[in-house]
Amino acid sequence: MDRALYTSMTGAKHNTLAQTVHANNLANAGTDGFRRDYVAARSMGIWYGDGFPTRVHALTERPATDFATGTLRETGRELDVAVRGAGWIAVQAPDGTEAYTRDGKLQITPFGQLLTGSGLPVLGSNGPIAIPDASKVEIGQDGTITVRAMGQGPEALASVERIRLVNPPEQDLMKREDGLVHTRDGTRPPADARVRLVSGFVEGSNVNAVEALTEMLSLARQYEMQVKLMKSVDENTGAAARLLQVS
Repeated sequence: MDRALYTSMTGAKHNTLAQTVHANNLANAGTDGFRRDYVAARSMGIWYGDGFPTRVHALTERPATDFATGTLRETGRELDVAVRGAGWIAVQAPDGTEAYTRDGKLQITPFGQLLTGSGLPVLGSNGPIAIPDASKVEIGQDGTITVRAMGQGPEALASVERIRLVNPPEQDLMKREDGLVHTRDGTRPPADARVRLVSGFVEGSNVNAVEALTEMLSLARQYEMQVKLMKSVDENTGAAARLLQVS
């Protein structure tokens, strides 16, 4: 009885943990540049000394992130950019370290800071990018930022900075709890001149909302099954106790 209860209890617990991952994926189906997380489940034996495992419990893992490209959506906005193919935009994470994102919905603050849609500073060759007052700002395919100063004609264009674009191998990357992609060893990969941007577009999430919702419903059914199993074990234990009392 104890073994069946242990198995069903851990199964219900990890069904709930898997639900949180799928719920997070579904909640970010409309987040620009979001990358969905995978969830894997397996059984794990509990060993005490030599011999066979005394119990088996369920285990849920988040083994990797899906780095597949999302759908590009045209906006026509000059500050919106999307990475074409492989590559990442370097940003400054909340803890001050360098991180990477595909969120190209950029904005300029009143102080001239270039930020992502979520408010993270975009990095250039010399740190966070600052843009002077300008009547027009353009971002080239290679990340070069060109501005036209206030009061100047269309011929007075100047390059002020270049967005840092990188393309490290996927196996060297991991997504942390801040939702940003980091290198596993914390190193800064070199800028990659082959990474290209598309102006006037933003990249959507790579989450399949129907698939995520279906997985959540399946996990809900599994949770109900585990709870029913725990109830059955409890009823069987009660029946066994009554038989012992009679004898």
